[in-house]
Amino acid sequence: MRIGIVCPYSLDAPGGVQAHVMDLAAELRGRRHDVRVLAPAGADADLPEWVTSAGDSIAIPYNGSIARLNFGAAVARRARRWLDAYDFDLLHIHEPITPSVGMLALQAATCPVVGTFHAALDRSLARELLSPATVPLMERITARIAVSEEARRTLIEHHGGDAVIIPNGVETASFRRASTDPRWMATDSRPVIVFLGRLDEPRKGLSVFAGAIEGVLDKMPGARFLIAGRGDVPEIRRQLTRFGDSVSFLGGISDEEKASLLAGASLYVAPQTGGESFGIVLVEAMAARTAVVASDIPAFRAVLEDGRAGVLFETGSSAALVDQLLGLLADKARLEGLSEAGQRASLQYDWEVVADKVFEVYRLAIDMGSPAASGTRRTRDLIRGRQEHQEREQ
Repeated sequence: MRIGIVCPYSLDAPGGVQAHVMDLAAELRGRRHDVRVLAPAGADADLPEWVTSAGDSIAIPYNGSIARLNFGAAVARRARRWLDAYDFDLLHIHEPITPSVGMLALQAATCPVVGTFHAALDRSLARELLSPATVPLMERITARIAVSEEARRTLIEHHGGDAVIIPNGVETASFRRASTDPRWMATDSRPVIVFLGRLDEPRKGLSVFAGAIEGVLDKMPGARFLIAGRGDVPEIRRQLTRFGDSVSFLGGISDEEKASLLAGASLYVAPQTGGESFGIVLVEAMAARTAVVASDIPAFRAVLEDGRAGVLFETGSSAALVDQLLGLLADKARLEGLSEAGQRASLQYDWEVVADKVFEVYRLAIDMGSPAASGTRRTRDLIRGRQEHQEREQ
């Protein structure tokens, strides 16, 4: 099958959607499909031959963070040329209503279109006022995927219609096989607690994590807190200098280093305060057999199976985080049980499993046809068809 995949966010900056797009493309190419990717990227970006740059991007505030997008007449021309050059059987656009190259590709598409919705957003007057303008675009989408129930809720509230829920894929094998790094390896006397995320995005919860450090060290002075991620947070750094080598800022790290960091840790903490539709790093930590402690937000509760595959704490509460961390570190049997449960739960997110589900949507979208009829009706038919298929298998 000839498949075009469009990513709205620049490949120059790391991010969950970018990783999802590139991993999905690699998985499908490994199955001998002809897959091409279109995404914003700088002129000096080192891209595989199957990735086409849609041009440089600009940074704008979006969904509680800074997103690098591109738009405009020149980008629209690049999108049309890319579509004409490869004559795709199907186009898969991620975040198709985000003002970037994906929206422009959607306007120009003549083949069936699958749209994947990643964002989890609260209701806002501005978005409600803009929603009517997106109706013609939404009707061009043959079938819709949401990566979580929270992403599906956002789609329904802001744009109407419905979507099949297929979670983000994670390349779990590399985390299951990851070797540990002596610099970051936990020991019985020096447990390691990890934060990983953009440091200067408040919703990532670094302040919540930092606020728990003193309470843990009071009871377990040998604990180490490793903070990995890009961003400048001088005030938090100043506050944490008093803890000496108990706290280390690692800066941005590679994928290989991330796997080693998680594999050697006692606990991974995800203290996000909102704006998350999934939890890719949670799944990566689970695959590495590292117990997860996460904010009790809907997306994380779903990944951790209501606390069966990890521990949830009151969102935004450093005190609640301290209680959970101390409880787990003092109970080795419980910590081991959560690590095992998390690794088992992570298998459902492996790309081999997720790509099968995505490709099923591709086949059904092609059967449904091009963007001429109502995407809402077609997605309802798709959901009904998948339910009937599952019932026949039971």
